[in-house]
Amino acid sequence: MDCHYNENISFFYNLSKKNISDTWRTKDVVVVSLGLLVCFFVIFANILVMMAIFMNRRFHYPIYYLLGNLAAADLFSGISYLYLMFHTGPWTIKLSIYQWFVRQGLIDTSLTASVINLMAIALERHQTIFTMQLHSKMTNHRVVLLIIGIWLIAIVMGLVPTMGWHCVCNIRKCSNMAPLYSRSYLVFWAVLNLLTFTVMVAVYTRIFIYVRRKNHRMSQHTSQVKHKETVFNLMKTVVMILGCFVVCWTPGLVLLLLDGLCESCDVLTYEKFFLVLAECNSFMNPIIYSYRDKDMRDTFKRILCYPCRRSQQTGEHSGVRFNTLEQEARRARDGGDEQANGGQVVLKEGEKMLDSSES
Repeated sequence: MDCHYNENISFFYNLSKKNISDTWRTKDVVVVSLGLLVCFFVIFANILVMMAIFMNRRFHYPIYYLLGNLAAADLFSGISYLYLMFHTGPWTIKLSIYQWFVRQGLIDTSLTASVINLMAIALERHQTIFTMQLHSKMTNHRVVLLIIGIWLIAIVMGLVPTMGWHCVCNIRKCSNMAPLYSRSYLVFWAVLNLLTFTVMVAVYTRIFIYVRRKNHRMSQHTSQVKHKETVFNLMKTVVMILGCFVVCWTPGLVLLLLDGLCESCDVLTYEKFFLVLAECNSFMNPIIYSYRDKDMRDTFKRILCYPCRRSQQTGEHSGVRFNTLEQEARRARDGGDEQANGGQVVLKEGEKMLDSSES
């Protein structure tokens, strides 16, 4: 078996007929500029979500911890795409083989973390809804262990191609979209994620059927109706997150599957578009939270308006400390008037006491 670890990236890209420009074209500048803009928005928005969950005690429940971990995965995705933007276009030629694997591994890790986290959320909702609870009784210790397990699996999955499942030693098996990845790995990756999506959709479908059957039983009591509406609204938010994720990532995964199974298919034409679509998913969740969850929306406002309130408070304190001479004179005059009025009150009270004693 002949390995090509000493070859540069151009060697593999030429084999896959994926052209790399030596100079910056207008198209490259536009793609990188838009990509950087989206990345910064993704990073800012998901940091905002994590801060909101940390600051508001109403969000200190397992479901929100998992949503916070999903925001962390989206944050990691934004950082991964930011790294990609600085190592794409004409910069790709300068990469070594291991640098290229790092670039792709970061994206694979972020996607895996998001998928597994969504699966954990689906199972948590399944457990709580079927017992008609709003929040799971899972302990914080178990939630932490679950989150650690999610990231360990994600990191391992991101390292799989680097550890040997690539085409550096078998260039005839190289894919077109990811020229150093084996076609068999792309098939495995795409099928695994598409099956996971299918399982999650099946779980939420079962939950909705169950909730609909329970509706008429709970309509007799007002407290139960309010509880049902709260549970159902949270379910809608989670389903919107899942639906957005599936819509944004499924086209790219199907394209990877075609790349792995069909050597003659023209997958490169749609690659950039589906990559941007997948990247946009990372900032959709904060928008969904703002639209669906009033508590989350109010917490966002508190965080964003904190610098304004801080500056107003500082201005108020400085106004008290640094009074003008006219203000000081007015305060002294008002204080003198208060003392005089107080003296008159005391004299009147004394006169009343004398009159009562004489009588």
